[in-house]
Amino acid sequence: GQHTTRATTSILPSKRQQKTFLFSQEQITVPVHFKSDDKYFYFENMMFNFLCSALLVASAQAFAPSVNVERPQTVRYMADEEAAPSAVKPLRIGTRGSPLALAQAYETRKRLIANFPELEAEGAIEICVMKTQGDMILDKSLMELGGKGLFTKELDVALLADEVDICVHSMKDVPTWLPEGTILPCNLPREESNDAFIYKDGSVKRIEDLPDHSVIGTASLRRQAQLMAKNPTLKCVNFRGNVQTRLRKLDDGVVDATLLAIAGLKRMNMDGCATSVLEWSEMLPAVAQGAIGIQCRSDDELSLKYLAALNHPETKTCVDCERAFLEALDGNCKTPIAGQARIVDGEVLFKGLIAMPNGSELFETEAKGAPEDAKEIGLKAGQELKERVGDKFFEMMVEMSPQQVLGQITK
Repeated sequence: GQHTTRATTSILPSKRQQKTFLFSQEQITVPVHFKSDDKYFYFENMMFNFLCSALLVASAQAFAPSVNVERPQTVRYMADEEAAPSAVKPLRIGTRGSPLALAQAYETRKRLIANFPELEAEGAIEICVMKTQGDMILDKSLMELGGKGLFTKELDVALLADEVDICVHSMKDVPTWLPEGTILPCNLPREESNDAFIYKDGSVKRIEDLPDHSVIGTASLRRQAQLMAKNPTLKCVNFRGNVQTRLRKLDDGVVDATLLAIAGLKRMNMDGCATSVLEWSEMLPAVAQGAIGIQCRSDDELSLKYLAALNHPETKTCVDCERAFLEALDGNCKTPIAGQARIVDGEVLFKGLIAMPNGSELFETEAKGAPEDAKEIGLKAGQELKERVGDKFFEMMVEMSPQQVLGQITK
């Protein structure tokens, strides 16, 4: 078809943006909007192909009466307000820009198209990428940054401002409360939720076999507490950044070992990096780990219809149970909390724990019941554990500064 060029400010993507996109998923024609300085930019694939195609078309037209040329793919950034008008309003998917987040956004896109073939049309789905506070500040631990929603606030704002229609989240990053006017009605089928253990040369496969005084890279207090409960001599250091950054630090000898969610590694076809996959008895995963959640506005009937078709009931039942447990404990980034539910023989089995950051105290609980009572199971488990631990435990956690907590961990 005809390619029309508009007067816009065009720049080539940075190497980092090119790498992120190409790594995240197969090359396909889909609009991607990068939010920066409150402007959206339009992204399509391969400027080189466009330039070459344009020259070839011009040459061919000089010698042939008519030529049907497929619209070339391009690499451009284009202001959103200058984009070509579309007869059908696209479904706009909000996501963070990490390779893992993009992989999850494209998984959502794939499932949407499988259930609603009309969304396969070019331009029917747009992926809107934005940075969150948690993405931008990497030199501090999550606990030092404080607060909730470090990886979701900017997406919430875009959703409520009608800049996106749905937001794709790693469920473990989503606070137990949602902004008024939004709802999270959908969980995709859950990937394996366990933690992967990665040792520098692969020679150590279990936490119990780590040499004393080993240095472990992790930004998770949950992991730190469980590690130090097994071996108080271990030193845990802040380890932020995407999966590729963390693995590079491991290769560079910054730490002896690290732990990552096996779900994220699998979604990027990188699970071969894992030295071993830890059972719940070795390292209980975070609440909602391995689950993808999709959020929309509560009055957006079209998005609700799309998400109803994508929801995986068993995953949502387990995630609802775990999040109810977390809500009962009012957990935050200063509190090491873990919780996992699974359905076995038609029954929800839940296991949870809470600990001191240095692993000196660790309290566990288990519960089970019917799937329809999942939220109540998690809520009661959290309340029971909270009563058993006592108010003093939580008062200590609230009063403890990030420096005191980190001092306990790294001394």
